[in-house]
Amino acid sequence: MSKDEDTAGRKITAKALPCFFLLVIFLPGCFLRHRQRQADLATPVNPGDQPDKILYEKAVNEIRHGRYDVGRLTLQTLINTYPDSEYLAKAKLAIADSYYNEGGVSGLTQSEAEYKDFITFFPTAPESPEAQFRAGMAHYRLMAKADRDRTEAKLAEAEFKEFLLKYPDNPLMPRVKGRLRAVQEVLAQGDFKIAKFYYMKGANLAARSRFQEIVDSYPNFSRADAALWYLGQSLERLKRPKEALPYYARILTDHPLSPAAKDAKQRLVAMHQPIPRPTRATLARARADALKPPRRTLLGKLGTAMSGGPDVSATRHGPVSLGSKPASTVEVAKAPEGAARPGNTIVVQPVGDASLNGGKATDPKSASKDSSATAGKNGVDPQKDPATAQPAEPSEPPAPAKKKGALNFFKKLVKPF
Repeated sequence: MSKDEDTAGRKITAKALPCFFLLVIFLPGCFLRHRQRQADLATPVNPGDQPDKILYEKAVNEIRHGRYDVGRLTLQTLINTYPDSEYLAKAKLAIADSYYNEGGVSGLTQSEAEYKDFITFFPTAPESPEAQFRAGMAHYRLMAKADRDRTEAKLAEAEFKEFLLKYPDNPLMPRVKGRLRAVQEVLAQGDFKIAKFYYMKGANLAARSRFQEIVDSYPNFSRADAALWYLGQSLERLKRPKEALPYYARILTDHPLSPAAKDAKQRLVAMHQPIPRPTRATLARARADALKPPRRTLLGKLGTAMSGGPDVSATRHGPVSLGSKPASTVEVAKAPEGAARPGNTIVVQPVGDASLNGGKATDPKSASKDSSATAGKNGVDPQKDPATAQPAEPSEPPAPAKKKGALNFFKKLVKPF
């Protein structure tokens, strides 16, 4: 071997030594981690365990390590094979939890459906309150910003309200109230932006209805004082100043430290109304809110602007508003044709006896005659009784008078030809 070849061999050996040492150091660790992963996935089986218990523990172990599809398939096998198993309720809840933990639009949507199925099949189970809470949280995690689609926020509000009504003594109550306040803050933000737009454009009727909804449905909104002020101003623009007085008074009683309190007081003085005073508890709460404003750094504002989620940093503490349950769009859509719907007016008109006996509609004049005759027989004069009196129909306009003259006589002579 020449001297050059020996030098080249030493150089190659010197370069390979670090790689060799790295391989020696990290290879056992990789092997041990692989063995540990296999051990984690392997579910221990005791000799006395029942088959349904083995399937449940194996499925839970798979879900814990992120293999959601395998875990759900195993749980579904347990449900189909052992319908009377004591692990049936736990299996249903574990399927819903797997979708919830997996996340994403499809996962959260499917988890909400699974949680509602669990509550339907096992309403008295001790896990039912948590299932109801997570059904609302699935919509909460899908909630968009205040100026975007409000569907998920509305559904989350409905689920949280249902929890408060069904499980008033559950330990999850404080968390549910906090989430409900955050959802209502987002809904009120969207309504406030729309109402302010109408107010600035001079659409006073539309602005009044929007501000009225905020004041009635979201009293703990972070800008409820501004909503009360704009509601009063909208009513004054509509020449209804007396209706604005209670809302100016509420600014002073419910929001004594509001920037709008001074203007509201001036409006009450101008209309010669007494100035109300807040209670000590309301004043203490207002001072506490003023001492602890929501702290948002520039980085936090930038992150909120870039994220797809809503901004709930201004949410206040305090009681929540349940309000009344309006008729849903689905319920209105399912109503039969011709049935009474919210906002529709039903006009009742008298029908004659001939229409009822013959099954066919008759002329309104004959119907009125029938009703007059019937009323006369019963001793009631329809002209004097306001309940049976009908509004007078407009008379037909008189026919135009025929024109006379030489031209008209000439037309009569030419017409036969």
